[in-house]
Amino acid sequence: ELAPYLGVEPPVSVLMPAFNEEATIRTSVRSMLQLQYPEFEIVVINDGSKDRTLAVLIEEFDLVPHPEPLRQAVAHQPVQAIYRSRRYANLRVVDKANGGKADALNAGINAARYGLFCGVDADSILQRDSLLRVVQPFLEDERTIAAGGTVRIANGSQVRGGFLIQAGLPRNWLARFQIVEYLRAFLFGRLGWSPLNAVLIISGAFGPVDRERGMAVGGYGPATGAEDMELVVRLHRYHREKRIPYRIRYLPDPICWTECPEDLGTLGRQRSRWQRGLAESLGRHARLAFSLRGGTPGWLAWPFMALFEWIGPLIELVGYGFMLAGFAFGAVSYAALAAFLLVAIGMGILLSVNGLLLETMSFRVYSRRRDMLQLF
Repeated sequence: ELAPYLGVEPPVSVLMPAFNEEATIRTSVRSMLQLQYPEFEIVVINDGSKDRTLAVLIEEFDLVPHPEPLRQAVAHQPVQAIYRSRRYANLRVVDKANGGKADALNAGINAARYGLFCGVDADSILQRDSLLRVVQPFLEDERTIAAGGTVRIANGSQVRGGFLIQAGLPRNWLARFQIVEYLRAFLFGRLGWSPLNAVLIISGAFGPVDRERGMAVGGYGPATGAEDMELVVRLHRYHREKRIPYRIRYLPDPICWTECPEDLGTLGRQRSRWQRGLAESLGRHARLAFSLRGGTPGWLAWPFMALFEWIGPLIELVGYGFMLAGFAFGAVSYAALAAFLLVAIGMGILLSVNGLLLETMSFRVYSRRRDMLQLF
């Protein structure tokens, strides 16, 4: 069921960085053009693609050069040209030198015409009313400076014309595990941090940000593996230090669908990049945790993320190794090892089951009972 227009929605600039996306960029842009929203523009940023991404855009959307002064509010690599579409008044393309995703988004922020910008991945699929749903916090509370929705796994689902027709499960078991993981991370993790105004991550795949506030903190920072988290942590720190009232919200019902890795090599590289980005973001803003003005983001969320997400994997690995070695050398009893494994693994299972229960009771995106049973 689509969300209704309220007639007071703020206009949004949708920023879509693209690098070597010639195979999918046509469908991705057409999908975005069909979003249900009163006033929005799409700014595609061609980040120095080596393939025919720009040529495909020019052919498909009848682009013509559109010289316009580009404000330099945030830094990025040089822009070669700006195009506008003769078919769609709300579509522009920025062609720039390669600088990475964060750099491309910064160029998009400078080119954006509206007060809210929303970065989206070129390979992501938004539900038609996702923008309508995700801007609600900006209407409800004028202190809102950023909001994020839920990212779900599209593998195994039916997609037609750039829109998801029916959610389904992939045959690949690695992708199925990630469905459970994403449900747990979003519905059980970020949903809990939101009322405390301590959400440290808004997915870069989908999340509007107040443009003036984004520019005030310098846009997206130096290239990291998690430019989305880095921006959000910087927004927290900036507003805390200057004592400016603000809210950063997470909403579970605006949905963005994305493809996840189905082989261990790709998954490993993705998680390695995420982990490095997490470490860099937390490390750069360690002062947030030890500041008198840190509030819940600094005193609760930062230490939690540092302990359980940053250092947690190492602690867990050492813990398993220590207990197994102790058991092998007779220092740890069978009962103690069993109790340890029950608590350590059982806690993870409990969190995952709670995430799935929230999904079953509240959202029911997976309509087939067989799918939910398999996820359980």
